[in-house]
Amino acid sequence: MSAPVLPHILRQHAEQAAFLWTVYDRARLFPDENPEMDELRISRLLERLEAHLDGLRIAGAEGVKLAEERFAEYPEAGELFVIRMLQPGAEGMRVAGLDLGKVREYLGERLGGTR
Repeated sequence: MSAPVLPHILRQHAEQAAFLWTVYDRARLFPDENPEMDELRISRLLERLEAHLDGLRIAGAEGVKLAEERFAEYPEAGELFVIRMLQPGAEGMRVAGLDLGKVREYLGERLGGTR
């Protein structure tokens, strides 16, 4: 028997993952902007981000559906990033191992280059 899916918890996972991606990306793009965001804080942020993505992955199709609903409601880079990380083949990907330039390019292309 599978565990029940709690939509309000999945929504929190999706929202937090999108937000944390945005914080992480900005910290890497502009490292001098927030000197308190040192490597220890970055690693903690990544742990939290990965945990939220894992929560959505565990929910399977329901997690993807909710992430897509969030993107439809709020079509921003963080929400699109979450959807991409939930696609088949991305299960083993870890945020710290991603090529941020390619991720930004992917997100920019799909968002019309306006973000």
